[in-house]
Amino acid sequence: MKKTNIVWIAETAIFLALLIVLQAVTASLGQFVTGSAVNFVLVAAAVIGGLWSGIVVAAVSPFLAFLLGIGPKLIAIVPFIAVGNIVLVLVYALVMKCLGSKPLVAWPVGVVAAAVLKFAALYCCIVLIVLPSLGLPDPQVATMSAMFSWPQLVTALIGGVLAALVVPPVKKALKLGK
Repeated sequence: MKKTNIVWIAETAIFLALLIVLQAVTASLGQFVTGSAVNFVLVAAAVIGGLWSGIVVAAVSPFLAFLLGIGPKLIAIVPFIAVGNIVLVLVYALVMKCLGSKPLVAWPVGVVAAAVLKFAALYCCIVLIVLPSLGLPDPQVATMSAMFSWPQLVTALIGGVLAALVVPPVKKALKLGK
């Protein structure tokens, strides 16, 4: 069944709202809980809503989080967070498209490849390029660098694994196919 524009907009809006609410509710629980929840929603949006739904949620959510005061406080890094999120969604969707007929292979390969490439994009852009160019105090650079290093890989892996466990039964319940 082909989705109408209204259904696509509604699904995308629901995933965007879910991501922002989860981010706000889990903010006090730390980066590992919040980041894992964010990555879970990004993968779920791409799988259930489709690639473009995932891309929209990935791109818009960091800016909304910044505006609502629940994301990073530096606007200079927000576009790069969006890029990292988009990398996660694109890589995951590409792997699923190529290996989708073999879900026992596609899910783990998609989760690992997307997590590694999101981590690499964030680390290269934010830690290696943006933070050193902002002229921030060394302790702030160290804190931000730590946030955008290995924890990004861990949270992307956790979010992807959660999506691998939750999304297939949800799709089945919603009768959205495999």
